[in-house]
Amino acid sequence: MTEQFDAVDIIRAQRDGRPITEGEIRWLVDAYTRGYVMDAQMSAFTMAVLLNGLGRDQIRVLTDAMIASGERMDFSSLGKVTVDKHSTGGVGDKITLPLAPLVASFGVAVPQLSGRGLGHTGGTLDKLESIPGWRAALSNDEIMAQLRDVGAVICAAGTGLAPADKKLYALRDVTGTVEAIPLIASSIMSKKIAEGTDSLVLDVKFGSGAFMQDIDRARELAETMVALGTDSGVNTTALLTDMNTPLGLAIGNANEVRESVEVLAGGGPADVVELTVALAREMLTLAGQPDADVEAALADGRAMDVWKRMIRAQDGDPDAALPTPRETHTVVADRSGVVTRVEALPFGIGAWRLGAGRARAEDAVVHAAGIDLHVTVGQAVTAGQPLFTLSADDETRFARALDAVDGAWEIGDTAPEASRLVRERITA
Repeated sequence: MTEQFDAVDIIRAQRDGRPITEGEIRWLVDAYTRGYVMDAQMSAFTMAVLLNGLGRDQIRVLTDAMIASGERMDFSSLGKVTVDKHSTGGVGDKITLPLAPLVASFGVAVPQLSGRGLGHTGGTLDKLESIPGWRAALSNDEIMAQLRDVGAVICAAGTGLAPADKKLYALRDVTGTVEAIPLIASSIMSKKIAEGTDSLVLDVKFGSGAFMQDIDRARELAETMVALGTDSGVNTTALLTDMNTPLGLAIGNANEVRESVEVLAGGGPADVVELTVALAREMLTLAGQPDADVEAALADGRAMDVWKRMIRAQDGDPDAALPTPRETHTVVADRSGVVTRVEALPFGIGAWRLGAGRARAEDAVVHAAGIDLHVTVGQAVTAGQPLFTLSADDETRFARALDAVDGAWEIGDTAPEASRLVRERITA
């Protein structure tokens, strides 16, 4: 077969800032997926994108080409409006767990195809696998049946969705090009658009524990993804949310499931409830229910009922005991005062070092490992009061985790000014 373009010509054009065409982009993605374009050539192209960027139309074409590399799901036969949520990830971000059943309790279908954690950001599937018997892998027929019967499904994305992205993501991870906004946006949105949902809400985080630490970069990413969804016919909005402080009090897997169940039972930490409610309102507004009383669905048990049905549908036991750690270590306040800072990233790294996360995709996680915070920013404490507890199955992990969080919290004399969790709403 005679190839339509030459990879080196495309690389040079992108390197030199000359516009590359729609045909060139589509050919490059297809040829790379087929194995004709080598990893070294695609590495050079992604670095050129990192340095010179891509225009909105070029990002749209790149995203569409990655979608075209695999299958597209179709939920039109459900007879329900579908709406999904994607988070760019953070420390203690367990929002998907209470959010999916909450939104589904209003008769909306929530197909939440999720991933696993890598590094300091936790994975939704890892958290749910703390529940005895629960399974992440479902066939497309099982996904459809569960959406029809229960209304919500949280499961692993099939290998058929945007396989070009899977190959390209692995390459970006080892070539220093993960930060390129056109590549991040096309990676996330190719999978979400291929998923076939009617509407999508993006939770784009900024701050210490987020992928994008700078709010302006996070805003640019959010605007790019909203544009991609809109251009592809998916009703898309985004919320910019603060990830300078861990979300909630639990960082890990089993402990984050416990905290999520507390929210579904009408309790839970105020910030987790606030963000769950904000995202649920956003999703339900896109689904045509702007006046839905989401707080009532948490308070009266409707969301909890859907949670239990969703877990049982995937062979899990929602009433079973969750894993508990063999070893714990509690850190206490060395003085009285007010908690002025709890920095997200070091605590995420600390939980990872305890075994709650993985350094490589093939690593296993320890479901009982993690960190439980006992205080929040702005809270008064007395000397000797517990600040946080480390949990692990091996006490030798505590030293490196304590090194990670050293200096990541502060006790002062005056409470800091409260910061808003949800900073901006971004629409097309």
